[in-house]
Amino acid sequence: MIKFLKNWTLPLAMLAGALGYFIFANFSFLEPTKPFVNWLIDVLTPLLIFAQLLLTFCKVEPKELLPKPWHVWLLSIQAVSSGIIALLLIFCSMDEAYREVFEGAMVCLICPTATAAAVITGKLGGSASTLTTYTLLSNILAAIAVPLVFPLVEPHADITFVVAFLKILSKVFPLLLAPFFLALLLRYYISPLHKFLLKYHGIAFYLWAVALVIVTGQTVRSLATSTADVSVEILIALAGLITCCLQFFLGKNIGGAYNDRISGGQALGQKNTVLAIWMACTYLNPLSSVGPGSYVVWQNIINSYQLWKKRKKELIN
Repeated sequence: MIKFLKNWTLPLAMLAGALGYFIFANFSFLEPTKPFVNWLIDVLTPLLIFAQLLLTFCKVEPKELLPKPWHVWLLSIQAVSSGIIALLLIFCSMDEAYREVFEGAMVCLICPTATAAAVITGKLGGSASTLTTYTLLSNILAAIAVPLVFPLVEPHADITFVVAFLKILSKVFPLLLAPFFLALLLRYYISPLHKFLLKYHGIAFYLWAVALVIVTGQTVRSLATSTADVSVEILIALAGLITCCLQFFLGKNIGGAYNDRISGGQALGQKNTVLAIWMACTYLNPLSSVGPGSYVVWQNIINSYQLWKKRKKELIN
């Protein structure tokens, strides 16, 4: 039973989030404007993301954080691709439905690498250390780009760009970078606590699952309360599929050019979708969260296929 739960943690978390919304949708304390829901979205979810990043970065050996040439290429793809979509959203007038599709794609592209990617990379035979380095670099990129781009893509009439920029920066920058600096502080100055956390770094995966339950509920709520046509929701999910396949393809090919095909594919393709859904629900049109919500499914299908293919190859050999 424990093995089953471990193997199916992510699908079960998504199912729990979806069912949880429909089961509790009629409870007054779960209405979108209630303090409890605001606490789940604004406090608990960021805390869970912070905790999983801290546990992940506690494993990082600073001397192993050496950037590779393929890191530069992948970061450029992450920045340029999301930047092009952002420019289209800012300067091109388009129907609101199509804006949601492009916003969903943009979030999938700018989102940093998943903290669990190093685990999958190790199982596939790639380099977990180079992957972890890219995870940190992609978090830095997202921490800088998101506050700059999102207020321009989804401007609010009641606040200026500078205010919106500072507001998002104050939430996203500490969330993505503070865990790394705290991990370094614990490593060098509070080593007993660092060693304690290091023993339980595996909990990061389950913290990710708890956060996934919450953000899946958010996504389902956006779908259930949306007045958008079903075809629009399908298009947003397809945008998630296209960006997922494209990023795995480019990552693998660029990584392969530097003899690190597996790490490159996972670095660019496997995303921290919990963070992506939270950012979409919080700073963009909530319906755009369907993009990263579907991305969870697509990337897990690809990862499952890769793991099956590797096990099959091992059995043959």
